[in-house]
Amino acid sequence: MTTSLATRFTGIEFENPFLLASAPPTESDANIMRAFEAGWGGVVVKTIGMHPVINVKGPKTKFLRSDAESYRISMEKRGGTALHSSWNWELISDKPLDWWLPRLRRIKQAFPHKVLVASIMAGSEDDREINHWRELTVACQEQGVDAFELNLSCPHMDRVDMGSNIGKNVQLIDTVVRAVKEVARKPVWVKLTPTTTNIAKEAEAAFAAGADSITSSNTFTSLPPIDPESLEFEVNVEGKVSYGGLGGPAILPLSLAKMAQMATAFPDKSFSGIGGISDFAQALNYFLLGCGTVQVCTAAMLDHAIGPNVIKGLTSGMQAFLEKYADRGWHSLEGFRGLRRDRIVAHHEIKRPDAREYHGGKDAPEGYAAPTATA
Repeated sequence: MTTSLATRFTGIEFENPFLLASAPPTESDANIMRAFEAGWGGVVVKTIGMHPVINVKGPKTKFLRSDAESYRISMEKRGGTALHSSWNWELISDKPLDWWLPRLRRIKQAFPHKVLVASIMAGSEDDREINHWRELTVACQEQGVDAFELNLSCPHMDRVDMGSNIGKNVQLIDTVVRAVKEVARKPVWVKLTPTTTNIAKEAEAAFAAGADSITSSNTFTSLPPIDPESLEFEVNVEGKVSYGGLGGPAILPLSLAKMAQMATAFPDKSFSGIGGISDFAQALNYFLLGCGTVQVCTAAMLDHAIGPNVIKGLTSGMQAFLEKYADRGWHSLEGFRGLRRDRIVAHHEIKRPDAREYHGGKDAPEGYAAPTATA
């Protein structure tokens, strides 16, 4: 039996399970079409809102690098370093809805067999704001997009009823998802913020409201480092800084933990994994936890903006993996998806060094092992 990179996710056929994430590289129709030409199975458009936004003065995205022989992490360009992470405080697309609509149609006409996902965002403080979600959905849907990704995760919003502030509130999640599902004829993915205690609770609310899939993780709320010489933040505008989002290699273990919380709680649901992916080895982590697709941002930004070499590495890596394990009957993603999800257990279930059980502070005298006597 031949191997195949093709997969079916939330009812959509993908030629491969690798997507370019909603970010600066997907800000224009030209970049998106270049990404499709490069081989990406899908693209999530830079988040579209009802109104244009104005970004901060100066750089919006920077990359942190770590020294090979010291503990230093800095955005300063220098030799002998490795990529640690990306940091950004960029807002959603600064182009209005009317700019995007004809371009969405043009992209789908040029690449009818590729998957185009519209990322959308609005507020939630009143009925007018909630209706903006419906208006965005209908408008993009009429242009032929294949799915929606609701941005409930942007960490840069001042408004308490927008972005990650929705993603932390199960009631607002329920309201927004239900509003979109009322008018959506395409699958609805919900991109949740990772800056919450137990993301499975927010995922539960999204699924209960009708979400077809959860995307995680967006960037983690963070600040840039302070330069020890100037005593200024390495990114600032006239000395001022605000919270931004950390992405790239540094968040891989953090994002996996968030995904595991959801995937173990809802093993029969669909998930799209994102965070720290640059080659197939990292993507494999998400697949083994149960993800049906993965998304890439930082690595693609550093690779000619749309990641032509990254996608080649992802597809060739997956092809080699399937060929290596073909004797196990793994001929596509479904052969190994979720294979390591059941290895994740509560802490008290991890074996201890002696026969006595650890009860996590419950169901046993004192709940802990007796102290070891010393001479």
